[in-house]
Amino acid sequence: MMTKRIIFGVLLAVMIVIICSCKNPLPLNSQQGAVLENSIDMKLVWIPPGEFEMGSDQEPSEKPVHIVKITKGYYMGIYEVTQEQYQKVMSTNPSEFKGDDNLPVDTVSWDDAVEFCKNLSQKEGKTYRLPTEAEWEYACRAGTTSKYSFGDSESQLVDYAWYDQNSDEKSHPVGTFKPNAWGLYDMHGNLAEWCLDYADLYSIGPAENPLKESYGKHRWGKFHINRGGCWLCSATTCRSANRAIHDPDYRDYIYGFRVVLDLE
Repeated sequence: MMTKRIIFGVLLAVMIVIICSCKNPLPLNSQQGAVLENSIDMKLVWIPPGEFEMGSDQEPSEKPVHIVKITKGYYMGIYEVTQEQYQKVMSTNPSEFKGDDNLPVDTVSWDDAVEFCKNLSQKEGKTYRLPTEAEWEYACRAGTTSKYSFGDSESQLVDYAWYDQNSDEKSHPVGTFKPNAWGLYDMHGNLAEWCLDYADLYSIGPAENPLKESYGKHRWGKFHINRGGCWLCSATTCRSANRAIHDPDYRDYIYGFRVVLDLE
């Protein structure tokens, strides 16, 4: 009887090892929904690689709708960079709206945001940067193809974003409303967010990890992309596919940003 129990135990252990090896789980720090926190109390959530439909048929600059493949996962800031976090890294706070450390930093240019990422990278010993435009829209959509990450109804936007109908003409502390399905807050409002890319029209056909690293001959010239709605924006401007552009040195109280951490 004892021999049978020993044999059964060995067989059970072997089966467990085989099952676990077949699952080939991702490292703990790169599973979907995993959250990291750095030395300035910034929380970032893991965004897995995948494919999505980028763009829309609503505006000329959003056409054509095309398939984009993101081949490498990344961590993205759950919230827009706050004034407290910006102060810790840059030793200044340029924001127009103040009074709460959890307000998103505003009145920052693309150049300012890039410099913040550079300084934070040096401080942390890791690579922080702005998201590419494709990474931003992929994360915003969170697996959806609708106008917003929560569907097509503008009436639900008040549950997810600060925009012109509820903002009282100012920004608000980050994370006040509901997040999208991947745990990201304020993707549809509060502040418009700078992306890494130079502005350009979309290519026709599928793309893989698109990034416009230099300006071309298009009339948009040296402008950079910013995404997401803001406290001043209409509901239409808060859509997942909406695109806007501005000079890299331009500062305004509707502009902020969130960061991406590359997985080493």
